[in-house]
Amino acid sequence: MLFCRILSTNINKYNTTLPFYSFRKQQFIYFLGLCCLIFITKGLKAQNDSLHRVPVEKLPLPIKSPANIRHVLVLPIIARSIETGWSFGMVSAATFHLKSRDTLTRTSNAQALALYTTRRQFVVALNGSIYFPGERFILNEQFSYSSYPDNFWGLGKHAADTSKESYKYKQYYIYLHPQLRVGRGLFLGLVHEYQRVFDVEYTRGKLFDLDNVAGRYGYHVSGLGLSFTYDTRNNAFSPDHGAMLQFWFDHFASFLGSDYQYTNFVFDLRRYFRVYRGQVLALQAFGSFNSGETPLRSLAYLGGAGNLRGYYAGRYRDKNAAIIQAEYRVPLFWRLGAVGFGGIGNVGPRFEEVNLDDLKYSFGGGLRVALNRAEKLNLRLDYGIAGGHSSGFYLQIGEAF
Repeated sequence: MLFCRILSTNINKYNTTLPFYSFRKQQFIYFLGLCCLIFITKGLKAQNDSLHRVPVEKLPLPIKSPANIRHVLVLPIIARSIETGWSFGMVSAATFHLKSRDTLTRTSNAQALALYTTRRQFVVALNGSIYFPGERFILNEQFSYSSYPDNFWGLGKHAADTSKESYKYKQYYIYLHPQLRVGRGLFLGLVHEYQRVFDVEYTRGKLFDLDNVAGRYGYHVSGLGLSFTYDTRNNAFSPDHGAMLQFWFDHFASFLGSDYQYTNFVFDLRRYFRVYRGQVLALQAFGSFNSGETPLRSLAYLGGAGNLRGYYAGRYRDKNAAIIQAEYRVPLFWRLGAVGFGGIGNVGPRFEEVNLDDLKYSFGGGLRVALNRAEKLNLRLDYGIAGGHSSGFYLQIGEAF
């Protein structure tokens, strides 16, 4: 979830690999992924504590934190998605409570990440979710820089596979979302988003110009909005019961320093059910809708590691998008688990055009390896198949949703 959010927010998108006929190639990639698992789990084991992490008191920290830090994980990371190919870098993740012996507050987390991919994409990011004592206040934040070669098929649900074009961009991204509890499980929040996109390179006279895509020469936008959240999930990483219903809007305007004026409306509905012997059914409905002149990197899209897996993230883009997806999670043995998933979705220039016409769908399955059983933080290996278009393998940290 954490690693995926970093990639899908800043990088929002990318390329189809692993065709259906490439059975031997798929076998090789799964074998390589399992080798990576062995490497990572051995590396964690070498850190020598009951959950395969370095005890905080043994870390060479320059200063002592007032927070009750539970675990710190520092390791090289190898990840895989159809947007990035193989990614290599370092990740540092900490889980903690701001107040000692606080068993009523969900565990806070913070991550720092630096990645370079086989497709010459570079991402540096810092993000986290901080739960203050009693969950009276929650702060979600993300700061990132990315230099990103990407792909574009044009706008709309009917964009053809053969229309793919490559382009490049660089981006600074800031996201801040403080929330105040106003009732049991109820939170009101402020949303601030800043995005600067520059050094955009694309082929002149083709799709970007033909579709008159806003922001194709570079831009910066700044927005401010409000959120409403109802959240009863029992875990931040992999809930097994509870729900989250979240709605927010973010208005981008010139008085905030934005080059474009538009409003982004988002809803995110999630529900988790305990089924049988630790098995979990996870459901999500998600929609992103824009009014006004929406620039390139703020357009709604389908695809990615957490959104209709199997489609390249951004394979379909437009001002509006909505998806419904489900995942069934089954514990196996030791630290291993298995999942099956599927989803449907669509895009459109207007709200009413996000409908069943030319509906997109994907499905697949995967394995889970518990990196931290106490916090339910998993390494996931997923293989998604997008109906009639593409398929992809994902090796990432955290659940899709």
